[in-house]
Amino acid sequence: MQVKILCVGDVVGRPGRRVLAEGIPKLIESHQVDCVVVNAENATDGSGLSAAMYEKIVGSGADLITLGDHAYRRRDIIPVLEQNKNIVKPANFPAGAPGKEFAIYETNSGQAVAVISVLGRLFMKTPANCPFATVDRVLAMLPDSVRIVVVDIHAEATSEKIAMGWHVDGRVSIVFGTHTHVPTADECIRPGGTAYITDVGMTGPYDSVLGRDKRRVVGTMVSGVPSPFDVATDDPRLCGILVGVDATTGKATEIERIRFDGSTGS
Repeated sequence: MQVKILCVGDVVGRPGRRVLAEGIPKLIESHQVDCVVVNAENATDGSGLSAAMYEKIVGSGADLITLGDHAYRRRDIIPVLEQNKNIVKPANFPAGAPGKEFAIYETNSGQAVAVISVLGRLFMKTPANCPFATVDRVLAMLPDSVRIVVVDIHAEATSEKIAMGWHVDGRVSIVFGTHTHVPTADECIRPGGTAYITDVGMTGPYDSVLGRDKRRVVGTMVSGVPSPFDVATDDPRLCGILVGVDATTGKATEIERIRFDGSTGS
């Protein structure tokens, strides 16, 4: 039996939430998706996730939610992280940080899908423990019955993401990178059966600089004068990957980059 998993990249602001809500139901129907994993790192005004926006992301069809370095930007997300079973913090945050280190979703066919999120450390400002040792530790905590495991590595350096893909090859089903907001064209299945991509890209406005108003960003870069980087509005797209996983072995059998173009609007 094959389980279809859709992994969606960083949701950015209102345009990202809108195209997510528009795209997920259509992708579930057209590709017979069993589980949807969404990185909602920037879903609230382009930075962090609030409790209200968490509800909207779940309402759009997300089964499992990952975060990143802005996990605690919105203080009202902390009770959500502590009380809900479908959202995870980066597992390599300090031990006392609120939230769960893994989450498990059961598909309609009864297959368990676990998700783990970790932060990279290269060029990242947020202090974090070793992502490689953390993944090893959390994998050892998962129930033996869980065959399908998804890892979201939220990192700046492509080398660190690629290294993670090799580190867990054959031990997890999927490794997908987030954070840079730029989709990469290196999707593959590693020799051990792990589907991998360095970055799935963002779900948000692509007529922008990484989701922000291009005029403000370019103006600041050219002049050196700081200005507010408002979330852009145009060319909203949902970007991610669709992965088929063998339910018995937990090995990936296919991987495909996904792009859904939404309607333009503020």
